[in-house]
Amino acid sequence: MEVNIIGAGLAGCELAYQLAQKGIKVNLYEKKNIEKNEIQKLDTFAELVCSNTFRSKSTQNAVGILKKELEQLDSFILKCAYLTEIPSDDALAVDRISFSKLVDKKIREQKNITVFNEELKILDADKIYVICCGPLISDEFKKEIDRVVGNQKLFYLDASSPIIKKDSIDFKKVYYSSRHSNDNSYICAPLNKHEFENFYINLINAQKVKLKDFEKEIFFKGCQPIEQIAIQSKKNLINGPMSPNGLEHENNKPYAVIQLRKDNAIDSLYNIVGFQTNLTWPEQKRVFQLIPGLENAEFARYGVMHKNSYINSPKILNKKLQVMRNKKVYFAGQVTGVEGYIESFASAFIVFFALYSEFKNKKFIPFPDQTILGALTNYITNKKLKKLKPMKANMGIVKVDKEFDTKTEKYDYIYENSMLIIKNYLEKIF
Repeated sequence: MEVNIIGAGLAGCELAYQLAQKGIKVNLYEKKNIEKNEIQKLDTFAELVCSNTFRSKSTQNAVGILKKELEQLDSFILKCAYLTEIPSDDALAVDRISFSKLVDKKIREQKNITVFNEELKILDADKIYVICCGPLISDEFKKEIDRVVGNQKLFYLDASSPIIKKDSIDFKKVYYSSRHSNDNSYICAPLNKHEFENFYINLINAQKVKLKDFEKEIFFKGCQPIEQIAIQSKKNLINGPMSPNGLEHENNKPYAVIQLRKDNAIDSLYNIVGFQTNLTWPEQKRVFQLIPGLENAEFARYGVMHKNSYINSPKILNKKLQVMRNKKVYFAGQVTGVEGYIESFASAFIVFFALYSEFKNKKFIPFPDQTILGALTNYITNKKLKKLKPMKANMGIVKVDKEFDTKTEKYDYIYENSMLIIKNYLEKIF
């Protein structure tokens, strides 16, 4: 068996590595070294173009349990994340450059992986392909996807937060703290009510980048720009990205708090947490410099918003993430409609199990929907959905067969049950 993977992002690299480890030959196609899209900066694989965090490690939420599932599945990407981890309260954050370099190095060292620095534009009918495109698919390859799956694609917006140079922050006005632990890994910029009101008025009235017509259709809730959240309600800011809860300082609770998270291991860059934005760059500088402590902030990177493409998976894919009308083609990653870094490379395991089963002439076993990964797969392939909306890991989609008195009991049960289910699943597959 030989598998052709298109895209060396998180999902493509996870899948390539897992297949190669089992002796399956992989051709990995990535065009960024000959032509980057408008958001790519690095030459190396698995570039994190938005946040540098893989979110919470706590098993009291779905993404934390999904991490534990991936640990049990021996995830290559997750191992690289832990090896390049930087302090970030209860979240798994990485030095994005070190992380990308490590993934790139490990992939290129694999003897069963051949890397092609080119864009594969036409799919051969006799070969096996896994499409792991990132958020910006080229116009030429979109046409090929249309040919393979039909005109079913949808679009939504994605966004990233600005990154600030640490040495430009006024530390007389900010302090270190963390909401969930004592590692004090976040820089906190407190605002009193007057400062918040001034910031709010300027934020909602700031000039935005004009959207194209197709981009006006849908904002994905998990990636809404900060100004969009503010326009909906002031309370959305106070109860969301600017919540002061758990961030008291010297026994004082600010009216609002803006957190900055470390973005690299040498501690020179910080991103503004939850401040993905579509403001013009001059307006970002003007408005965000109203934040106490950031009056003279230097921006290493401004926030950006871009188109994100995904397919209407329920009408296209089966439980293997295989195209129903073309059995040689599979999809994995964000393009399937899963939302988030963790979810993207987690989906690669579904395709891995499908291809490995074929390689060993075994019957494919669908991944159980009592797990977070299985529930996500079940969601994006649910034939009852008329129009797929991107989905992050969450407890609402997990199948649970009993009642619980508390949320903690429920989450503990889902975690422990998923560990047992995955153990049994792996014994059957391998």
